[in-house]
Amino acid sequence: MPRAVGADRPARGRDVLQNERRILTIDPVESKQDLRQFIDFQYDHYRGDPHWIPPLRLDARHTLDTAKNPFFEHGRLQLFLARDPEGRVIGRIGAIVNGMHLKKYDDGVGFFGFFEVVEDEDVAAALIESAAGWLERQGLSAMRGPTNPSMNDVAGLLVDGFESSPTIMMPYNKPYYAQFLQRNGFERAMTMWAYFVHQKYAKFDKLWRGRDIVMKRQPGLSLRTIDMSRFEEEARTIVDIYNEAWSRNWGHVPMTDREFAKLARDMKQIVDPNLIIVAEYDGEPMGFAISLPDINRALRHVKDGRLLPTGLARLVAHLKLASISTIRTLLMGVRLKYQGRGIDALLVASSIENGISRGYDAAELSWVLDSNSKLINQLEAIGAVKDKEYAMYEKRL
Repeated sequence: MPRAVGADRPARGRDVLQNERRILTIDPVESKQDLRQFIDFQYDHYRGDPHWIPPLRLDARHTLDTAKNPFFEHGRLQLFLARDPEGRVIGRIGAIVNGMHLKKYDDGVGFFGFFEVVEDEDVAAALIESAAGWLERQGLSAMRGPTNPSMNDVAGLLVDGFESSPTIMMPYNKPYYAQFLQRNGFERAMTMWAYFVHQKYAKFDKLWRGRDIVMKRQPGLSLRTIDMSRFEEEARTIVDIYNEAWSRNWGHVPMTDREFAKLARDMKQIVDPNLIIVAEYDGEPMGFAISLPDINRALRHVKDGRLLPTGLARLVAHLKLASISTIRTLLMGVRLKYQGRGIDALLVASSIENGISRGYDAAELSWVLDSNSKLINQLEAIGAVKDKEYAMYEKRL
């Protein structure tokens, strides 16, 4: 394991919680074996859960690899494991310093993520205390999360909608996590929604009429899909729009060029260029929407997240079965001076229209901040419904 993960060893190498029932230890992740146990725990923890989608183990390792994840060019991370008296892992958490967040807000907020724990309040409390203590020793005054490791990655806690599986790059967790956080002093900082729309009940007349009105009012406006032969150039354009478009949104942290390049590189493996739309005004890019096929429907068949020896064949087979009928619109943005002109609704309509033309009959738009009332009204007007509820939590240290 790269030294930087776990390099800032807590003042106490091991926290010990002793009560009438047992002795619980909280250990910082410091060795390759620790890291392997940290990654492995979630696969054991969710085994048998019909709705959990096992992430690829290779992706899980890359996320925590300081040499491969550009987040660590500005961020730091300390991982912790909870073990029972027999040495079995019964929980995990990460304490996170996000340099880009602190540069933008200078608010003393640290983060936690990668939180998984058995249904035991004592274990959860001990993990949270260890992460909070580490963040305090970094000079921080608040703790927010979950982020894995940043708001630009898989982020948020699922609090409602456990009866179905998550879409690609969306979180899933045990239902009792929210209660554990609240009992340990966390309060909800923001609510986010996943909206779902199916062509069976979508109000296409409103969708197309709204699109036509926006286009007619702005004759310089045009839409196109991305040019895969200029993929890197297109990606740079999109990240520039994203960082401006989201700059005033709650919790937004700018992506570095290398962070977005990694995201784009990961997406390129599964992207359908017809589902990435760029809006231009007089030929200048000023908005975008990125949708991806929900390959979680295929990933669920990859046992324990292992591509070898049979996982890759299973994944390819299920991708070929054309069983993926849903897309997820995961990123959308419009430059500040063009906001309020209905262009976001235009991008939603075009994403759905292009998805239908490619054989997809449903779309999830996630997540949408609860404070984004304008987009929420537009989505509900076309027949989209709230399908899942997520939240970010925060506590003072």
